[in-house]
Amino acid sequence: MVFNSLPFTVFFLVFFVLYWLVFQRNLKAQNLLILTGSYFFYAWWDWRFLSLLIGVSVLNYLLGIYIPKAGSDAKRRLLLYIGLIQGIGGLVFFKYFNFFITSFVDAFQTININLDYHTLKIILPLGISFYTFRTMSYLLDVNKGKIEPTTDWIVFFSYVSFFPSLISGPIDRGTLLIPQLEKRREFKYDQAVDGFRQILWGLFKKIVVADNCAIYTNQVFDNFDTMPASSLVLGLFLYTIQIYADFSGYSDMAIGFARLIGFNITKNFDFPFFSQNIAEFWQRWHISLTSWMTEYVFTPLSIHFRDYGNRGLIIAIMINFFIIGIWHGANWTFVLFGLLHGSYYIPLILQGKIFKKKKSLKGKLIPSFVEFRNMVGVFLLAMIGFVIFRSDNISNAFEFYKNIFSLSLFSMPQFEGRMGVLITMIFIVVMMVIEWFGKSHEYAIAGIGTSLSKTVRWSFYYLMIIIVFFFSATGKEFIYFQF
Repeated sequence: MVFNSLPFTVFFLVFFVLYWLVFQRNLKAQNLLILTGSYFFYAWWDWRFLSLLIGVSVLNYLLGIYIPKAGSDAKRRLLLYIGLIQGIGGLVFFKYFNFFITSFVDAFQTININLDYHTLKIILPLGISFYTFRTMSYLLDVNKGKIEPTTDWIVFFSYVSFFPSLISGPIDRGTLLIPQLEKRREFKYDQAVDGFRQILWGLFKKIVVADNCAIYTNQVFDNFDTMPASSLVLGLFLYTIQIYADFSGYSDMAIGFARLIGFNITKNFDFPFFSQNIAEFWQRWHISLTSWMTEYVFTPLSIHFRDYGNRGLIIAIMINFFIIGIWHGANWTFVLFGLLHGSYYIPLILQGKIFKKKKSLKGKLIPSFVEFRNMVGVFLLAMIGFVIFRSDNISNAFEFYKNIFSLSLFSMPQFEGRMGVLITMIFIVVMMVIEWFGKSHEYAIAGIGTSLSKTVRWSFYYLMIIIVFFFSATGKEFIYFQF
């Protein structure tokens, strides 16, 4: 049941009516509806893992209550470690168990030792990476006294399974979402309109831009060994746009649906392709993951290694990005992707620029030559990394890189359906232009409600809706569902 599907539309319409017309005056009933709806939403994907989600919620709910009541620091740490081990252990088992086995066997095969082994038929529970990080941050914040543990199990279970952000984030912290669950919510027309507007923009990015890019990126990555280098470069450009439009489109929709029911959840993208360096890129890309890793991994590591100066910062950033890479999946490509992005930081660290903020481009109509050069440079670095991210294995990634550097780079790109590529490129330009002019707002078209006349505004909305419906038949799953 994806956001851009008929089943979800029916589900949300029923949910919306019950939420605001039937249960509006009863906070507990509203929260119970959120919990029930979230479990129904999750069970629609695979009901077998609903028990795992509930079990994780029960354990972390109890640990959250008892950690502050622990009589000693040792007991407090023990309870915290139980929760962290459960979270990390669940990820290791479901995401990485077979990966570790096959990697261990492959290592022995390099020295001509063949081992008999069996892997388990493990199915990856949808959203486990996201709700696990959510529960872990809750326990860490409770332990540090940043948040009071909730004793209302409906509130906590709803926080863990909150359906707009359950499958692919954002990774909301308890400090943000739990207080909103604990207080009464009222329907606000302006907030609802803003939610619909952000959903529409998310649908445009996902259905019109990302799904059309996917048609051609799949051609390239499935046949990279037979296609000219010009096609590889164009396909890589399209994939870089695709993954951004796909994931940020999902995030826009998640935020929009949350706003329709009275919640403000974490902003996950802040126009990352307008960044001036790679550090700023990661402050704007998958913000909820980056900020989570910064607070709970990078900052403690940088403090631990502070006596080593720049070397300590480099060690901390490489460990941080190793974890970011492996978080995405059980493949050495993701490890290499993370380490590559970590290595991008090394020049910034050596130059003392890692914490230096660039001048904001928000509100600026035309960038300077240096700013434009920086944006292009960051985009090219992202493109280079996404070869590894998209490839099935490291060998294919390096073969892809090798095939780019050939004389065929100067030939015409070869694709099935050239007119479709041209139309897709036009929509990409439209998306990027709208994002550039809307970069001062929370999302690209947020300012349309106040800056345009009613006639122009609604003409724009209707045009967007028509285009989305025209391309809706080609709808595909969101890329980040696999993580």
